[in-house]
Amino acid sequence: MQSAFPIEYIEPVFRPPSEAQSLILPVTNGCSWNKCTFCEMYTAPQKKFSVRDEQQVLDEIQQVAQQMIVNRVFLADGDAMALSTRRLLTVLKAIQKHMPTVNRVTSYCLPSNLKNKSVSELQELADAGLRMVYVGAESGDDEVLAKVNKGETYASTASALNKLGEAGIKRSVMILNGLGGRSLSAQHADQSAALMNETQPEYLSTLVVSFPLGDARFKQHFAEFEPLDQQGLFVELQRFISQLELKKTVFRSDHASNYLALKGTLGADKQQFLAQLQQAIERPDSMALRQEWQRGL
Repeated sequence: MQSAFPIEYIEPVFRPPSEAQSLILPVTNGCSWNKCTFCEMYTAPQKKFSVRDEQQVLDEIQQVAQQMIVNRVFLADGDAMALSTRRLLTVLKAIQKHMPTVNRVTSYCLPSNLKNKSVSELQELADAGLRMVYVGAESGDDEVLAKVNKGETYASTASALNKLGEAGIKRSVMILNGLGGRSLSAQHADQSAALMNETQPEYLSTLVVSFPLGDARFKQHFAEFEPLDQQGLFVELQRFISQLELKKTVFRSDHASNYLALKGTLGADKQQFLAQLQQAIERPDSMALRQEWQRGL
């Protein structure tokens, strides 16, 4: 009789879409910031931030290794990088020892949690197997970031992304299309593009801001927020992409929240993306856009 799966999860558990085939290994519970007004991921009472017992995590690594072959590991929950470098290295080295088939370890990453980590520390983590982190930059505009209580600035995000890049850890960055609403749309697009140009991430994606559980919490900080309609979202995304000067960044806007799915590399596919967006703005009926029922989250 096969024993029960040894990892203890506190539901709900979240992971990036590209980690669908990864072992989800929680080293923390919840998010160390958890004050962003647009985010509903870790608002349940049981998801209050805490650090999991180190020995329990190490035991789970050994027990999983006895049951299955693992190729990829995602360190959950909202921000494993809140842990000290020592603690992260302990986990990563345990993965290397007990799961030698693992070729990639990843995690979410809040920029502020890299403030006290040096490039040399991050290089140690990279050498121990941390290959990529997912950074929800959301915006490069300080006014937008303040309105949504992100706890970050253009400068703090740029510093973190540049540190990671220098250390050899790949960056997958997310920008939220429509986060500034009507009033801040232009500066949101402009400053987000500037942030990406300065940091040159390996991966970039855009999602559309949405509120499946309602926008009351969001509007407590951003009372004047007026959401962009479909055309407004396309105009903003076009403005953002038109200013990008990326050398070799994989770009995706294929998350379910997006009306128009774009996939390619920037800058090679920049003009193609801009042409598709122009067509979506001028002749939306001619495009294979997602219907509202297809965008359910």
